[in-house]
Amino acid sequence: MTDHQVVSEAEWLAARKDLLAKEKEFTRQRDAISAERRKMPWVKVEKNYVFDTAGGKKTLADLFGGKSQLIVYHFMFGPGWEEGCPSCSYLGDHFDGSLVHLAHRDVTLTVISRAPLPQLEAFQKRMGWRFSWVSSYGTDFNRDFHVSFTKDERTGGKVYYNYAETEFPSEEGPGLSVFYKDKDASVFHTYSTYGRGLDILLGAYNFLDLTPKGRDEDSLKFTMAWVRHHDKYVDDELVDLATTYTQPKSISVSQGDK
Repeated sequence: MTDHQVVSEAEWLAARKDLLAKEKEFTRQRDAISAERRKMPWVKVEKNYVFDTAGGKKTLADLFGGKSQLIVYHFMFGPGWEEGCPSCSYLGDHFDGSLVHLAHRDVTLTVISRAPLPQLEAFQKRMGWRFSWVSSYGTDFNRDFHVSFTKDERTGGKVYYNYAETEFPSEEGPGLSVFYKDKDASVFHTYSTYGRGLDILLGAYNFLDLTPKGRDEDSLKFTMAWVRHHDKYVDDELVDLATTYTQPKSISVSQGDK
């Protein structure tokens, strides 16, 4: 970083205005894509999914909690895992502050994982999270939304994830799905995104993108190799992340293309 170009204030301002024009164009493109997303056709959810929740058995329609829109984050936490995925936990750290604001825009945010409810509740207590987290254990929900994969599928070399057949390092994958419930209580699937499509949820990454070093992940074994559960960071940790760190049962949500 010490060999970075240093210029006068006037030269810096000229460069900043050039970049500002590109930033504004990017914002307009993002607005246009968001508008196109809202125009996507819907699919009626015909299957009766029933989840284990802290309040007992609930259907997908019940999870809306009085709102007409439901956002589901598919959190990587499989049956028998000791803890949730570190990368998904990184995202989870961003959720609680959004809940009250989403509720005032007719949106409920719920996290769903395949691990049994007691596993989820124990880990949630450890992490100090308040968001709704329910279990899809024993249902087809995760497989139907392409975030859980059988041993046979993975043995075969490729699974269906992010709308394509691809190699995948875990039995669980991250994702987000959106649903709408009409006045007749019919539920519709309106949108799902995976991989780098989840990047927009990461406020910490957005902060890092503004800094001189950015995300600073190019030398790591994989993106997000530096991420820990928030109770596992060690200030004086001296780990060669480029060669020694592995992240079992986890996948970077920013891996690959959207």
